[in-house]
Amino acid sequence: MAATAHAEPPNAKTLLEDAKQNFQPIVIPPPINDSVTAARIELGRRLFFENRVSMDGNVSCAHCHLPDKQASDGLPKAIGVFGKENPRNAPSIFNAALNFKQHWRGERESLEDQAEKSLLGPASFGNPDQATAMSKLKAVPAYVGAFAKAFPGDQDPINSKNWGVAVGAFERTLLTPSKFDAFLAGDASALTTQEQAGLRKFIDLGCASCHNGAGVGGNSFQKFGVVSDYWKATGVTTPDKGRADVTKNDADLYVFKVASLRNVANTAPYFHDGSVDNLTKAVKIMGKTQLGQDLSERDAADIVAFLGALTGPVPAKYAPPEPYPDAQGK
Repeated sequence: MAATAHAEPPNAKTLLEDAKQNFQPIVIPPPINDSVTAARIELGRRLFFENRVSMDGNVSCAHCHLPDKQASDGLPKAIGVFGKENPRNAPSIFNAALNFKQHWRGERESLEDQAEKSLLGPASFGNPDQATAMSKLKAVPAYVGAFAKAFPGDQDPINSKNWGVAVGAFERTLLTPSKFDAFLAGDASALTTQEQAGLRKFIDLGCASCHNGAGVGGNSFQKFGVVSDYWKATGVTTPDKGRADVTKNDADLYVFKVASLRNVANTAPYFHDGSVDNLTKAVKIMGKTQLGQDLSERDAADIVAFLGALTGPVPAKYAPPEPYPDAQGK
């Protein structure tokens, strides 16, 4: 389908019907009335901002997920323990609960799996084993009671599995509905004329064939470079092989998890390698490499306007609590 430079404003009613065929609004769950679940969420929040569990004492989950960058870090590739560079860009943790798998290559099955295994990541927390990581938490007296409250009945509740469960429980609360969700709920005035034009093009060009669902992506794998080699468009010299390095299957060469586009306007740089720092350029690259379309400036601007409508407010609880004092009361 050829991109049109001067499309007429979309019919809002028809656009809404088409949008509902491709996307679902974010659903905020009701308030927690279970004390154990509430305790796990609060513990997970505390652990998310806890840096004492890393080998250098400086890295927490929040280290790569900053509130002023919509829970990304603004770097091409995340920097972890002892200044080590991660192999890929750190995506936003907001709405990560909507993803069908975690990490760019999908090698983490869930938020809980990702949180637990991050403790051993050489460029994440850098611990040699889970026991070393947990020993640091056990050295903080208040964590003994907090884990016992969150995991009643466990004889030894401070363990890496429970770390993952608690952090995952907190991360599942980090949902950021935006005015796009109001539009999906039936409020046609929630999106501007240009945002609606961008949504129309996003659907008609085929972007929504991969970027769909509640996360506007995050629910499938796809080859980056369906029509043409992605690295030639992004300018990288050493292309990442994607899932092929995980599955050892040539069919997975250059395959990655489709990124969620929620909050994308505030989470530059883009792609798995952070190789592009401009959203308009990223949109044009996707049009070319995935759809074989040379998007006009007008089309790209309209799509970028729509993508801006996917930004939601930072969750109120996304802030560090007062740290527990260590064994010396400091």
